[in-house]
Amino acid sequence: MMPQFADPSNYRPKPDRIAVGLTFFTIGLFKKAVLADGIAPYANEAFRALSDGQTLTFFEAWGGALAYSFQLYFDFSGYSDMAIGLSWLFGVRLPLNFDSPYKAVNIIDFWRRWHMTLSRFLRDYLYIALGGNRKGPVRRYANLLITMLLGGLWHGAGWTFVIWGGLHGLYLVLNHAWHGLRTQLGSPPGDDGLAGRIAGRALTFLAVVIAWVFFRADNVHDAVGMLAGMAGLHGIALPTGLASPLGPLAGALSKLGVGFDLGGGANFVLTYAWTFGLAAIAFFLPNAQQLMSRHDGTLTQGATPRNSRLGWTPTRRWALAMGVMLGAGLLTLARVTEFLYFQF
Repeated sequence: MMPQFADPSNYRPKPDRIAVGLTFFTIGLFKKAVLADGIAPYANEAFRALSDGQTLTFFEAWGGALAYSFQLYFDFSGYSDMAIGLSWLFGVRLPLNFDSPYKAVNIIDFWRRWHMTLSRFLRDYLYIALGGNRKGPVRRYANLLITMLLGGLWHGAGWTFVIWGGLHGLYLVLNHAWHGLRTQLGSPPGDDGLAGRIAGRALTFLAVVIAWVFFRADNVHDAVGMLAGMAGLHGIALPTGLASPLGPLAGALSKLGVGFDLGGGANFVLTYAWTFGLAAIAFFLPNAQQLMSRHDGTLTQGATPRNSRLGWTPTRRWALAMGVMLGAGLLTLARVTEFLYFQF
């Protein structure tokens, strides 16, 4: 960072740098103010119900957990993009902090993509300081668990954060042990084919969502209640309003144990509409640095290969698109917004 501050050329405004910086900022603002804040009410409603002592059925629990998973991702990723954009206006490149973490094929890959600056800090100043992988596998796994437990406590002094960190520590231990076993059996990781990558992404995302429940819940009791609902222990039900559109399928679902409850139809539809929409963006669209790959304003160490098919260029078409996104982001600032990472 310091050599950038010492470079006299960074103190002179440059139109191309301003354009790139504003584009990064606009993408981040849209992620935060439109996408994250748009899905936030559906996540908050589910976890608020748990705090009020209610039980959640299968679809209610999964709707709340998935809504929070995407709220947190677009919220924090949006902050990071805005910081990168504002910094680049002044000619300073910041390191990447997100690299499409929900596209990770395993939990090791996830922590190379999620909150990358914190991950590097935990690796360099905790994991390696504890001995890293230099003192045998048992000590290595213990170091991983200790590092992630401390990473959980960094977020907050509560049992929910301890469990969240412990879960990710356990995930990492299992992932490294699995890789070691595969190597011994002559099938090293990285040669899984398309089906293997899809399965890896699905399993990784499932594990991450389960851990996010503890990260978001007010206490361990509420987190366990959410997981019980996600496991179907409180029943599986759909809103009664969906019975008629489903037609004969409603009868078949009833025979399988799926009930129909009064009310909640609009909330159910909106929750899953937002969830599937944001899932499509997170899983299938290029991220901000991939869109800006031709005019990069970041320190790109550790970034995945760039996808330039939808790459940003300084054209009228892109200017119009960014103007619409900026307008949408600014208009939504009139409502109450939640700053998720304020407590950290």
